[in-house]
Amino acid sequence: MMAELVKTRIWRALIEVSFIVFLFYSNLLMGEFERSGMGEKRGLAWALHDVFTSANFKIAVVAALVGYVVFEFLRKRFRRT
Repeated sequence: MMAELVKTRIWRALIEVSFIVFLFYSNLLMGEFERSGMGEKRGLAWALHDVFTSANFKIAVVAALVGYVVFEFLRKRFRRT
C-alpha cells in the first residue's frame, strides 16, 4: 500500500514537471516565430536548434521543479478536508 502511494506520487511529480518543461519549450519556440521573427526567416529546423540548448534545458528543469514545489504547497494549503 505504501509503496504504491510513493509510486503514484513519483509518477505524478514526473508528469507535472514534464508538462511544465513542455510549456517552457513551447513558449520559447513560439517566441522564435513571433517576437524575433528569425524562425520565419530561417525555418523550423533553425528555431529548434536555437531553442534546445543545454542552458535552456537547465532553466526549464529548475523552473519546473520550483513550479512543482509551489503548486504542491498550494495544493496542500487549500486542500478541502
